Amino acid sequence: MSWLFFSIATAVLWGAAELFYKKGAQPNEKYSHLKICVWVGIVMGAHAIFTLLTQDINYNPINILIYLPVSLFYIISMAFSYFGMRFLEESISDPIENTAGVICVLLFALFMGDEFSWLTWVAVAVITIGVVGVSYLENRGDNHRKKSYGKKLAFVAFCMPFVYALLDAFGTFFDDAFFLVEDIANAPFVDVTEDTIEAVANTSYELTFALFALGLFIFMKAKKVKFGGVPQHKDKILAAVFETAGQFTYVYALGGVDAVAAPILSSVCVVSLLLSRIFLKEKLNWKTYVFIGVVIVGILLLAVSEEL
Repeated sequence: MSWLFFSIATAVLWGAAELFYKKGAQPNEKYSHLKICVWVGIVMGAHAIFTLLTQDINYNPINILIYLPVSLFYIISMAFSYFGMRFLEESISDPIENTAGVICVLLFALFMGDEFSWLTWVAVAVITIGVVGVSYLENRGDNHRKKSYGKKLAFVAFCMPFVYALLDAFGTFFDDAFFLVEDIANAPFVDVTEDTIEAVANTSYELTFALFALGLFIFMKAKKVKFGGVPQHKDKILAAVFETAGQFTYVYALGGVDAVAAPILSSVCVVSLLLSRIFLKEKLNWKTYVFIGVVIVGILLLAVSEEL
């Protein structure tokens, strides 16, 4: 039953990562979202180097370029997410971001001709209702974001979770459709086997994130942005550590019973919601909580439907 432990651990670790992402994304710190990207890149780069030193995956650096389109979808989506977190409650942003699974289902149905069960389409409908409800309540009148940041910035911030969901869904779509394929002979990677393909893909992604972080650091230095010392970035660093640790436990969680593990892994937004309420003291309108609950129910239904 170790897979059950790793499934729960993954949900908790990624939920904790969301909490510290939010704490590190300060609205009054102009480049806080870019600084988070830098720290995530540092930690992921360190993990990639650890993988190369401890695992015999016969890694060919050309795979960084081969996997670059997918890596960029994931990385840029996260950068948009960190920007939105500066102004938007985690209780709202995380459930919306987790609707990436719905977009991915639609992409596979539209472009790959995949057929899905009735439960999948019910889940899609439930999530859509929840997202529309949250959007309506957030934009029908004044809220504290409009008063604090202005209507334009409040609107842009609210759009960020949707941008994340769209880009992350495209990344997952290309990942599953063209890269992490069952027939290794059709995989575009160089020097991979059935046992190493996932490690090669993840290492390529992490090394790309590290290079992206280096580019952002140089950019901020050129802009004469004060980066500050390590103690000033403890929340950002903890977020990066929890994110990477969650990736590690996720691999072992996949070895379990899919119909049970999938909804547990998809419950990250539930963990994030609880942690945000407890530690960030976030409090939303009860109607908003109802629609967020609808979104979460839909996400869990989608996870179950994909594994039955």
